[in-house]
Amino acid sequence: MTTVHLHLVSDSTGETVSHVAKASLVQFDDVTVEEHMWSMVRSEREAKEIMKSIAEKPGFVLYTIVDSPIQVILETGCHELGVPCVSVLQPVVNKLRTHLGQEIHARPGGQHVLDDDYFERIAAMDYVLSHDDGQSAQTLADADVILLGVSRTSKTPTCIYLGNRGVKTANIPLVPGSTLPPELLEVSGPMIIGLTKDPRRLVQIRRQRLKMLNQNEETDYVDFEMVTKEINDARRLFTQHDWPIINVSRKSIEETSATILQMLAKKREAVS
Repeated sequence: MTTVHLHLVSDSTGETVSHVAKASLVQFDDVTVEEHMWSMVRSEREAKEIMKSIAEKPGFVLYTIVDSPIQVILETGCHELGVPCVSVLQPVVNKLRTHLGQEIHARPGGQHVLDDDYFERIAAMDYVLSHDDGQSAQTLADADVILLGVSRTSKTPTCIYLGNRGVKTANIPLVPGSTLPPELLEVSGPMIIGLTKDPRRLVQIRRQRLKMLNQNEETDYVDFEMVTKEINDARRLFTQHDWPIINVSRKSIEETSATILQMLAKKREAVS
């Protein structure tokens, strides 16, 4: 097992550099990371203080800094220490500058400005939270996406991820013996998607859930035959209404969401 110090330096919240670091680190096995996050770095004094910490615990440095003097302090200091220092944004920004033929106007934290996209994400997240688990069915028509699925098919976390991407998403649970809200069958604008999962995997997840809640495990909720019937009934429902189906058995929330975003983009292209 290899242990490394990872210093993440940002002139904003650090969200961008953190995502890049995580996406990169999953490509390696047997690595333990001690992460040091330095956010809202806007002065040379702060940069020099960070260099002192990096000197005490040398390691890989990733940064999203657009202020040149601060960049120089980081790059020079890391060179003297003999540690790698990589800008996440600069290579892309430089290529865009060449392609667009425009000068760069450095804006610290520019990716987090309060623009229309920001407020769209806030509105989408508000919609997601108020339409979780079948709530507020009377405004389902306002959704971009509606997810259906039996219990523990990752409906809520997928909705939250999509909401953070500005997609108004509602989810409706399929419960044995319960009927769908009539508003669902009346909507025409939203994309309705069915989520399904392998019955054996679903039983495992549900059993873990019951253990966490200290509840009785001898129930139809985790009976393999009953769970299989739930899944089959759900698939028949999706097929009957010609709703697309995504099997989430071996998909992460991010992968499922990426598939949904692609489907939504194709739908919008076909309409436009």
